[in-house]
Amino acid sequence: MGACLALCSLASCASCLCGSAPCLLCGCCPSSNNSTITRLVFSFFLLLGTMVSVIMILPGMETQLRKIPGFCQGGSSIPGFENQVNCDVIVGYKSVYRMCFAMTCFFFLFFTIMIRVRSSKDPRAAIQNGFWFFKFLILVGITVGAFFIPDGTFHSVWFYFGVVGSFIFILIQLILLIDFAHSWNKVWVENAENSDNKCWFAGLLSFTFLHYALAITAVVLFYVYYTQPDDCTEHKVFISLNLIFCVIISIVSILPKIQEAQPHSGLLQASLISLYTMYVTWSAMTNNPNRKCNPSLLSLVSNVTTSEPSGDGNPEQVQWWDAQGIVGLIIFLFCTLYASIRSSSNAQVNKLMQTEEGGGSGGEGVVGEDGIRRAVDDEDEKVSYSYSFFHFHLCLASLYIMMTLTNWYQPDTTTQNMQSSMPAVWVKMSSSWLGLGLYLWTLIAPFIFPDRDFN
Repeated sequence: MGACLALCSLASCASCLCGSAPCLLCGCCPSSNNSTITRLVFSFFLLLGTMVSVIMILPGMETQLRKIPGFCQGGSSIPGFENQVNCDVIVGYKSVYRMCFAMTCFFFLFFTIMIRVRSSKDPRAAIQNGFWFFKFLILVGITVGAFFIPDGTFHSVWFYFGVVGSFIFILIQLILLIDFAHSWNKVWVENAENSDNKCWFAGLLSFTFLHYALAITAVVLFYVYYTQPDDCTEHKVFISLNLIFCVIISIVSILPKIQEAQPHSGLLQASLISLYTMYVTWSAMTNNPNRKCNPSLLSLVSNVTTSEPSGDGNPEQVQWWDAQGIVGLIIFLFCTLYASIRSSSNAQVNKLMQTEEGGGSGGEGVVGEDGIRRAVDDEDEKVSYSYSFFHFHLCLASLYIMMTLTNWYQPDTTTQNMQSSMPAVWVKMSSSWLGLGLYLWTLIAPFIFPDRDFN
């Protein structure tokens, strides 16, 4: 009897894995929308690949694998059994490049398939919202194939794909942060006005002060540790320019004309964008190959003087895990989750992100004839987000993860090692400037074009 019940349970799970997203996650979110659950499952695929990449690049992973008898070439062996696995490829930066290459190809495949899907009545919508087991098999198959790609120039070429994709993704992150700050400010101000509770205003003021305090502290630390009196001119220019730009957007956000055209603009958004700009500035400076201008966090904490690389041609030891990489992963996780569940009323952001204006979560789930509670199909008339753009966003996120986990180091085909590079510095700085310009445009556009609807 127990075996029969187990088989029935497995059959039910199998039907969910091969069926729709509402069936797959209805037990956790029975009142959610179909579109939200689908985005969460795809984001879970991305996070799963990220976790695998993190494990592969953990310090000492290759040493531990070589201890497994009969596994790694050149490692412990079993008499009469030849070690077959090249552990140089399945761990370290090479494994991260291949894993992220597989995820990029996976999401790019769905990006091309889902172009111009208008509603859930489109046959391709069934592919978007279901067949999860087969999607997982496709991802695993692409991943296995990626590890058979010959070294050659693959890593050097894929590095530049990662740089371009990460540049665009940083801009998308900034758009999501702007949208989050606008929604945050709007909700808290409305709560304060409707309830006459001044605690909401106090909360807004506290977070605004905290963001600016952290940003100013970061600027001071940058000048102290990432500049030298007779060197590091680029860093001085980067810090000074971004400080000036942050002051400009803060002033513009509270100008009376801007407030009149866009009542929900304020210092909370400007403070959050200023703090994120300082993070991008810090991230850029940590990629400067000049170690005199780029001390490691370990040397700052232990008060050890950073020396120049030796001139014997041997590459310096690569530091995979540092503070800016960890902060980058945290921001990435937040933006990925927010992109999956966001339901914005900001028309400008909705147009940029190819989403429809949402009204929050759906109603009660629908109970089907089989007794399973399913989420609400909110895309019967039209899709609530662009399927293709969402996959393009995850495609760029895969490239950003690759660059973040490898600290934006550039592969050196001659030494088979990784080195810091100035192109990564300029890519990050230019993305911060473009992002600040984009935020400034969201402030002044309603004032310059009063006849257009920017609400």
